[in-house]
Amino acid sequence: MLGTYFYHEIIRKTIVSFGTLFNQIHIRHQDSNDTSISDIRVPLAYGPTQKFLARIDQQPELNKPIAMTLPRMSFEMTSIQYDSTRKANITQTFKTLDSGGNLKKVFMPVPYNIGFELSILTKLNDDALQIVEQILPFFQPSFNLTIDLVDSIGEKRDIPITLNNISFQDDYEGDFSTRRALIYTLGFTAKTYLFGPISDTTDGLIRKVQVDIYAGTDTAIAKREMRYTVTPDPIDANADDNFGFNEEWSFFDDSKNYSPTQQKDI
Repeated sequence: MLGTYFYHEIIRKTIVSFGTLFNQIHIRHQDSNDTSISDIRVPLAYGPTQKFLARIDQQPELNKPIAMTLPRMSFEMTSIQYDSTRKANITQTFKTLDSGGNLKKVFMPVPYNIGFELSILTKLNDDALQIVEQILPFFQPSFNLTIDLVDSIGEKRDIPITLNNISFQDDYEGDFSTRRALIYTLGFTAKTYLFGPISDTTDGLIRKVQVDIYAGTDTAIAKREMRYTVTPDPIDANADDNFGFNEEWSFFDDSKNYSPTQQKDI
């Protein structure tokens, strides 16, 4: 079973979707008359905080890169862990149609939690507070993000992004040549799902549902009384068609039972 190639890019999509939540954060500066004099879109990049702190300390000399400007945000994936609280039956499957209309069989996805850290680096405390206040109200403590997990079968799910903790650090120590960096670190957890390979199936679409209703719970002695049957209308409708249902009730006074293997009353 292992060795069958498949790649749905679910972890990559989760990382990209997490980053898009924070790529339109702005800060504004005002003068003494409360007139806006600047509107800055805060840059966002993927990478560890330590790399950006090292960039801050670099001096703009001819033979070195220019020092990084603030404010700035960075994020990175910090962990990935199986979530047993959302576990489903590992042998349970469901059927769906791919983009070409072919019937596919898919095993239930495996729940995993992906940890993220969002770092906010600013020079002024007011800049940091503006950014933080544009983020926190949306997490109570989670924010649902819809992600197209598997493109081939159109599988979309709401992924809760949970805010776990917030920490604050002020590195304003040292001599006058040391640049100040206010750092807010926000920890998040994305509760996503990982899908296995998508396989073909020879099973057809379910076009008939039949339920027998008995007079008691002990089927060994209880007699069936009614049968409820449902079929699609029209009978040859496909899963993506606009169709209705035909419902039929049948009543019995015999002692027969329906055999699924022989598909008849015996």
